[in-house]
Amino acid sequence: MGAGKTSVGRVLAARLEVPFDDLDAMIVAEAGRPIPEIFRTEGEPGFRELEAQMLARALKTCRGVLALGGGAAMHPASRELLRGGPLVLLEISPELAAVRLGRGSGRPLLAGDADPMVRWRELALERDPVHQDLARWRIDAGRGSAAAVARGITDMMGQDLLAAPEKEDS
Repeated sequence: MGAGKTSVGRVLAARLEVPFDDLDAMIVAEAGRPIPEIFRTEGEPGFRELEAQMLARALKTCRGVLALGGGAAMHPASRELLRGGPLVLLEISPELAAVRLGRGSGRPLLAGDADPMVRWRELALERDPVHQDLARWRIDAGRGSAAAVARGITDMMGQDLLAAPEKEDS
């Protein structure tokens, strides 16, 4: 949350000359209502189920960069769909998250009476092991602009491709 997935994703897609899609935007378009409303009426489990269904559809049609919300991998079906994929984890410090997220900024999981940053830290602790398990690449998204982060991602991807052993012809 607050890592810049949409901003970085758009720039990364432009650098790679591929389409950009945002799973949250796809969910809103499909549901015909904003995510906070889905959370209010369906709860988090209902939202995660819809998110998993939309992810399955998106992975069949998306031919570029697909930005996922921070909780997308928490649904078991989504986790299996993402396993082994070319996932990039955008990491930010709690301090930067506090600046970017302000007092919750309409995010359903940060809403309520609790301090949004206490809740952000709880979510980060819960999600981090899953994210670490699934991510092929990790980058500090708090250092520099979206363009600098996207450049760092393409650099990591390029190094990964260069380091991959050549496959023998069968």
